[in-house]
Order: sequence, then structure tokens, then C-alpha cells
Amino acid sequence: MIAIILSVPEHQFEWVDITNPKQEDFTELKKKYGLKDVSIKDCLEVGHLPKIEEFDNYHFLILRAIPPILKAESDKLPEITERVSIFYSENFIVTVHRNEIEFLEKIKSKDKNDKKLASSKSLVNSLVSEALWTFEKLALDQLATKLDYYEEIVFLHRRRKLFLKKLYYIKRQIDVIRIVLTLYKDIVDYFHMPQYQNIYTQDLRDLFTRTNTLYRNTGENIAQLLSVYFNIESNHTNEIMRTLTIISVFFMPLTFIVGVYGMNFRNMPELEWYYGYPAVLLAMVGLSALIYFWFKRKDWL
Repeated sequence: MIAIILSVPEHQFEWVDITNPKQEDFTELKKKYGLKDVSIKDCLEVGHLPKIEEFDNYHFLILRAIPPILKAESDKLPEITERVSIFYSENFIVTVHRNEIEFLEKIKSKDKNDKKLASSKSLVNSLVSEALWTFEKLALDQLATKLDYYEEIVFLHRRRKLFLKKLYYIKRQIDVIRIVLTLYKDIVDYFHMPQYQNIYTQDLRDLFTRTNTLYRNTGENIAQLLSVYFNIESNHTNEIMRTLTIISVFFMPLTFIVGVYGMNFRNMPELEWYYGYPAVLLAMVGLSALIYFWFKRKDWL
């Protein structure tokens, strides 16, 4: 569906927005704005990462943003991010997306005299900033809260089986987002070139630096949390093995005694001794007590 958001001569440039694009949607736009087939093909394909390309009469830009609702078990690029493709020059902007994009709708609903809509450059800067802001919002509003909750599970709770699966998906999401942010750097650097700088480009760089630092720190926190988790699990396993070893040490001499007197040979005088049974029981209790006090002296109990 094609919608005209801004038009000339009411504004300095024309803004065309396309939702759920098809090849035929570009027939008129290709002639009107001189769009190249290669960028139209990239626009229609699924799965492209952020990039910016410069052509003779326009620029082609692909942005990735975090959707308002991110599924907990999403771990692929199309599931974690939503895409906006942008064709722009001084005289026009064409935005292309498959589904409704929240930050794009927010900009479209602004007053037509808003300074962010004053020129195509201002609008593109606003779109890039809003896309980057969705990453920062995810890190501050959702990931930070989840990590605090999982840290509590690791250190304060005993049942942690489901925790590992959930933490895996968060780790995968952050890995994908960090790849996307790495490619955003080229876009931010491009807009920071002298010929493209304006009052918004420094804010854009600051936002990118802040968001990139957030995700780097979050990734390191998850790695540390996983390391602590595996150390705790290893220590827990060692505690179980230690307990089983102590139990086996108690019963090994007792089992030996029982085995000896359970052989039932004829020439075993203790078997016919009147006090044989209580004497053996007393010896077993005494041996157990001796082992116990030895363990206590060694601080193994």
C-alpha cells in the first residue's frame, strides 16, 4: 500500500511510505525518482542487515529496529528486529516496510511543521535516531530487569533448569543485536561526514555510542552470569559427590565386617560365641564413631 505523507509544493520534499511492498509498487517511483533495480531488489528481499549505499541521484539506507513486543524465545534476525528501507535525496524520501513500524508511525503523526520534517536530511536523521533508540529502550526497560531477576535465581534459588534456556535466548538476542549495531556504525559515520553534518548528527553519534556500550556491558554481564552459574552448578555437584563419598567411607569398613562374618565357614569360633553378636555390633558402632571424629577433626563434616 502506497501513502503520500508529505508532498511538494507544501513541503520542500516529498515523502512516500509503502507498507507490504510489491514489485509493481515501484513502477512509477522508479521512473519518477530514478531508482536503481539493484536497490529495489535489496528493498524487497528479506534478511538484509543495516547499510547505506550512495547512488548518482539518491541514497539507499536499510535500518533495523526492535519491535515493541519481542518474543522471549526469538533468536533469529527477522524475529528480533524489524526492517525499514529508505530511498532519499534532497527532494524525496521513500520509506518501505512490511509491517506497521511503531517509531515510523510516531514520526508520520507529527505536525507537518515540525522541525524534524523540515528537510529530508532532518527526517532521515530522525528515523535513524528513533531506530537506534528502540535498541536502547530494550536494554534499559527489558533486558536489565530480566538479568536482575536471573541473577537472583542464580544466587538465591536452587531450581535453575528453566533459567538456562531463557538466558540462552537472551544471549542469542544480544549477539544478533550487537551484529546489527556494528553495521550501524557505518551509517552513523556516514552521516557524520562534513557534507552531511547538521544539528542532529552529534546526537545520533552519542546515541549510537551509548547504545553500543549498553549492549557490550550487557553481553559481558550475561557471560559472567553464565560463568557464575556453571561454577555454582559445579560446586553443587562436588558437594553431592563429597556427601556420597563420606557415606561410602562410613559403610566400607562396616560392609567388610559384615562380609567376613557372613561367609559361614565351620571353623569360625566367633559364630558360636555367646557375646559374638553384641561384640560385633559394638565394634561397628565404635568404628563409625572413630571415623566420624576423624572427619570432624579434618573439618570434612
